[in-house]
Amino acid sequence: MVQYIYRDMVSAVEYLPYGLALGGPAALLLLCILARGGGRKRVLKTGIPAAFYTLYLAVLLVITFFSRERGSRIGAFNLELFSTWGINERNNAFVVENVLLFIPYGFLSAWAIPWAKGFFRCVLFGAVTSTAVEWFQKMTGRGYFQIDDILTNILGTALGFLLFRIFFGRPRKDKTGGE
Repeated sequence: MVQYIYRDMVSAVEYLPYGLALGGPAALLLLCILARGGGRKRVLKTGIPAAFYTLYLAVLLVITFFSRERGSRIGAFNLELFSTWGINERNNAFVVENVLLFIPYGFLSAWAIPWAKGFFRCVLFGAVTSTAVEWFQKMTGRGYFQIDDILTNILGTALGFLLFRIFFGRPRKDKTGGE
């Protein structure tokens, strides 16, 4: 299983330049807008996290959509829970890779989006995003709609959020009682 994960990760890295080319200009534009409107402090506090989030979303888009040929994965909805785990090492690798793919999502969502700084909100955000990815993959024929993918992406989001909390800790409340 590890060899499949390694091979797929190396393959995914090949798409990194495309994701950066797609997300880089958007992230730079976002940074410029924030710098103009709020200065250096605002860029550091909100712009850097938003830029990384934008870059990650672009890479996610490229990996989940553009790395696959349109119509290459025509199939039905797979709503059977845990149907992909245990079949063979290849499918087990896909499960692990889906978790790994969304760990940055949980971390970066909590870092960049004030609304997603709570565990359940962040996980809900990941669930909605994952469901949208699965739906668009199904509609474009670039992937299958699998409930297992959504669950593993949610797990990855939760792990990413926990890493965010380990790295940044709990938000401190100011003197007025707000965060």
